[in-house]
Amino acid sequence: MSDAKLREQICTFSRSLFERGLTPGSSGNVSVRLEDGGYLMTPTNASLGFLDPARLSRLDAHGRLISGDKPTKEVPLHTALYDTRDGAQAIVHLHSIHSVAISMLPEIDPAAVLPPMTAYYVMKLGQTALLPYYRPGDDAVAGAIRGLAGRYASVLLANHGPVVAGTSLDAAVYATEELEETARLYIMLRGLNPRMLTRAQVDDLVRHFDLQLPSEGQDQVPHTHDHTSS
Repeated sequence: MSDAKLREQICTFSRSLFERGLTPGSSGNVSVRLEDGGYLMTPTNASLGFLDPARLSRLDAHGRLISGDKPTKEVPLHTALYDTRDGAQAIVHLHSIHSVAISMLPEIDPAAVLPPMTAYYVMKLGQTALLPYYRPGDDAVAGAIRGLAGRYASVLLANHGPVVAGTSLDAAVYATEELEETARLYIMLRGLNPRMLTRAQVDDLVRHFDLQLPSEGQDQVPHTHDHTSS
């Protein structure tokens, strides 16, 4: 895909996310990894609904700005996930309300934020890890993501929002939307004892679609008292 078309695609998807209320104001950021190892990213303090393709931040493989506006302060977050997640070619980070709400609930398991509620959640996300709260732009969040060793394509930052990697921009956007819809389902059904997919049903999806779920051992997921207490 040409540079011009890729810029237009970033702006088109970003505007769609904004117009549907998935990330308000100037929150959220989107990036795509380029063939030369560099990145296109949305600028800092920019609304995803009103991006200018020509002003997107162009970074080199070391995260240094080459052209365009100053990039999002979440550059370390993006590069940490690119560096550790095989096949990651695009990343979407939103402040979508239901995903943020889930990150604040006391019963959430940091190793698996949501249970296997639907086939498409398993197919598009597998599992989602919850990381403790970090100040937005804090370089420490990059270290926490690296600590996951690339086992998760989707990460939920406590009291902040989701970060989702995909093999393409549309894949990352669709997976982020699936996470938000599943979080909304969870909140709607919380306390109603809904039926989840069984282990056998999940295993069938894994075999049929050749999925790679995080391993059973979850010691690499950071735990905090605030997010693991019942």
